[in-house]
This record gives sequence, C-alpha cells and structure tokens, in this order.
Amino acid sequence: MAEKSATMYALSAVFLWSSVATAFKLSLAYVTPVQLLVIASGVSLLVLGVLLWQQGKFALLRALPKKYILSMLFLGGINPFVYYLVLFQAYALLPAQEAQALNYTWALTLAYLSALVLKQTLRWQEVLAGVVCYGGVLVVATRGDVLGLSFGNPVGVALALASTLLWALYWIYSTKWALDPLVGLFLNFASGFVLVLGWAWMQGALVVMPWQGVVGAVYVGVFEMGITFFLWLQAMRLTRQTAKIANLIFLSPFLSLVFIGLVLGETILLSTVVGLVLIVLGLSVQKMGKSKETA
Repeated sequence: MAEKSATMYALSAVFLWSSVATAFKLSLAYVTPVQLLVIASGVSLLVLGVLLWQQGKFALLRALPKKYILSMLFLGGINPFVYYLVLFQAYALLPAQEAQALNYTWALTLAYLSALVLKQTLRWQEVLAGVVCYGGVLVVATRGDVLGLSFGNPVGVALALASTLLWALYWIYSTKWALDPLVGLFLNFASGFVLVLGWAWMQGALVVMPWQGVVGAVYVGVFEMGITFFLWLQAMRLTRQTAKIANLIFLSPFLSLVFIGLVLGETILLSTVVGLVLIVLGLSVQKMGKSKETA
C-alpha cells in the first residue's frame, strides 16, 4: 500500500511539474518575468507556510541556530530571486519546448559543479554523460542546424543554461546544512520574496496586472514552487524503491512537450525531440553509473 501511495505522489508531482513550462509561457504573455516572480514567490511562501503549520514544523523553525537561519536567508537570494528571474527571462525569449529542454540539464551541471566546488572526483560516466547531454543541448539550441551553429536565440539559450548553473549552486550550498528541507525552503522564499518585492518596486512593476497573468502566476506559485515539492518528498519518504520512483522524473520533459504542443500550440520540432532524447540519455548514463557505485 505504501509503494502504491508513493507512486501516486510521484506521478502527481511529475504531472504538475510537466505543466509548468506551459504555465510560464501563458503567464509571460500578460506579465513580465519580475511580475510573474513576485506573485508566484509570494503565493509559494504562503503554501510553504501552510505546509509547515500542518506538519507542526514551526517549532523546528524557532529552534534553529542563528547561523542556519542566516545561511538559508542568504540562499534565498539565489533561489527564488536570481534563479527564477533568469529562468523566466529565458522562457520569455525562447519557445517553451527549447527552454524546458535546456533547463533539464541542471543535474549534469550539478555533477560538474560539485567536482569543482566540493573537489569531488569526476567519474568517467559523468564525462560521457556530458558529451551526450550537451550534444543534445546543441541540437535543441541550433534547432537541428548543428554544423551551421545557427542559434535561434543565443541570449535565451545562454540564460537557460545559466539557470542550471544557479540551480546547481543553490543545491550544493543548501545541502551543506542539515535541516528539514521544508524549513529551509520556507526561509529561502521568505528572504527571496522580500528581494523580489524590492526589485519589482525598483522596476516599476508593482502595477495592476491582467487577470490572466495573475492566475498563471498563482498556478506557478502553488505547483512549481510549492506543493509539488511536498508531493515529491512524500513519495521518497514512503517508498523502499527510491531508484524506481526517482526514474519517474524522466517522464516529465516528454509529458511537458505534450502540454506545450496541445495548450500553447507550438509545433514540436524534430530537433527538440532528438535533443531531449540525447539529454535524457546522458542523464541516464550519469544515473546508472551512480547506481552501480552505491549498489
């Protein structure tokens, strides 16, 4: 029964994560990246606060040492503030199918950055995964014109890849602190929301916004930044087959293409599919190597 519940939680998280690329583009048709972020991060902070209250974890928050609180507040400058500003700007410049495929390489970026920052050994599987994965990035970014190196939007591609670097940095430094992940996220979003609010005010973005953009931003706040994380944690907590559940995440980018094609009406390019297959194949090589070493 526990495994069935874990699978349902995981599939729910995958389904919701798969829908957010579409939600990003729909929202950005009506609001700017900073407007999208200020609403989404505020909503997410409320969602995370409710989850903390329901689980009785506010006591953990009050008992945290000051250095933990300060570190988590500092990390809020990376996530959600800078990370989502960069990511949303990438989505504003690129077709959703390209932005989501490029952003999906964050796991490989994490491995490479960990080797650099934490002085971890880079395994041969990760080198091979990089060749395959970034080969896929090249196919997506050039829309199939690999030999001509004709990039559809170089700035958008650079921002999408930069977002993977920011996300990897966030996880490297956040895992150094042994505290409940929900508590850490709440503190991140508490400081991140203040920073976003200040940035939005400086940009003159705190104005009346179209309801369509507001609804989309609320959806992003609830599902991309809030409750979906909780669903995934529940799945990992209940299962005894962590690898099996974790592999379900590979469904997300392909399901995302379905939403992008059906809801946004984007014509899904063959180059996007081929590139995404290479990216997922590269990540699978990386993951299999880790599985063998930990077996």
